[in-house]
Amino acid sequence: MMIDLRSDTVTKPTDTMRQLMAYAAVGDDVYEEDPTVNELESYAAKLLGKEAALFTTSGTQGNQAALLTHTVPGQEVLMDDEAHVFIYEGAAISAFAGAQSRTLPHQGGQIALDVLKKSVRSDDIHYPETGLIWLENTHNRGGGTYLPEAYLQEVRAIADQAGIPVHMDGARLFNAAEASGMSAAHIASFTDSVQFCLSKGLGAPVGSMLAGSTSFIRTARKKRKMLGGGMRQAGVIAAPALHALKEHRALLKHDHEHARLLAEAIQSSTDLTIRHNVQTNIVVADTDTSKYSAEEWVQLLDQEGIRIIQYKPEALRFTTNSDVSREEVETVCRKLASIQ
Repeated sequence: MMIDLRSDTVTKPTDTMRQLMAYAAVGDDVYEEDPTVNELESYAAKLLGKEAALFTTSGTQGNQAALLTHTVPGQEVLMDDEAHVFIYEGAAISAFAGAQSRTLPHQGGQIALDVLKKSVRSDDIHYPETGLIWLENTHNRGGGTYLPEAYLQEVRAIADQAGIPVHMDGARLFNAAEASGMSAAHIASFTDSVQFCLSKGLGAPVGSMLAGSTSFIRTARKKRKMLGGGMRQAGVIAAPALHALKEHRALLKHDHEHARLLAEAIQSSTDLTIRHNVQTNIVVADTDTSKYSAEEWVQLLDQEGIRIIQYKPEALRFTTNSDVSREEVETVCRKLASIQ
């Protein structure tokens, strides 16, 4: 059996989840009559300290519904230059919302505050309006780093001064909460809206949540319908998502411990170099000091029954998840040390 460290999206539903799927109470969610979806949305909103929440099919759909709700065509969105919405969402921000991405350098998802402040457009006929500030937490291409409280406070202050909203792509929001010691609600308090994935670290088979004010979610619900996200008897996928949200947050600390164990083994027993301080469940290893290329490392580990991904031209990504036990992580560590 393969040990799959490609992503935390590869997890399989637990037996409990499958039972919940089979017997979920359902209704037509377009009419807002699915009791399981309604319970999930209510629970998620309370957990994040927001007035309302919306169940979406994916993080990308949640992000795009947020963009369509916050902005109008021709506006500009400030974000870091490796944001998921910029790199991995098929240019949907321009194709659907008609908005322009203004990408800025970052470190671990943090744009220098003076750069961010100066990037808010002045009132000039030549310029687009700044419609939104975009945050990502944890930051995928930043190696799973979380945004510290002081940074969130400063970004909120810049946004308030400029009179523009803040959206957080919190695909791995609960990883950020676990690692930072802040509650998810406290993190979300610095934003006008937040999206988080149920199908990443939490281990649900499908779905994400978008949360914000009642009026924001009312509009976002219509935008979700425009994006093809009007679901019918969606309780069959909301049930395992609700279970994951209630029961699996406490398991994330184990994924973080496993990631640190992997990072230590990589650093001590291979010629790879750890790129980022490992804070959550993502380990990025550079191959520029290795005698093997990134492609060769992927092949070598695959032959040992371990799946990872080539993350960048000269980097690998190992992502711990709830389907990989400590014993399996220790096996990976031994296999890494055996590759000469």
